[in-house]
Amino acid sequence: MVSTERLDRLAIGLSGLCLVHCLGTAVALALLASAGGVLGAPIIHEIGLTLAMIMGTLALGRGIFDHGYTMPSAIGGLGLGVMAGALTLPHNGSEALFTVVGVAILALGHRLNHIAYE
Repeated sequence: MVSTERLDRLAIGLSGLCLVHCLGTAVALALLASAGGVLGAPIIHEIGLTLAMIMGTLALGRGIFDHGYTMPSAIGGLGLGVMAGALTLPHNGSEALFTVVGVAILALGHRLNHIAYE
């Protein structure tokens, strides 16, 4: 079974990849309109966010059972909620802003979860 600490590290990495994707897409859209069609496809956003939300939920939930602190999960849950809200927005740029904010809050929750093991 994968340890919660490893899940947190993987989730933080996935959050970072999400952030790079969102920012990279914005830059690519500004530089190359044709690249934006592939990178900015709504399905990429939806699949990536769904995977990040599943991994985040697993890591933060296991953290409660392993170390007993609920604050990391509460903060991470806020990030997950913002990310879920981003999935409901039209793909006009506003969803990228909400995604980045949600990912940052979720990453903070994962970091706090990681610190709770120390």
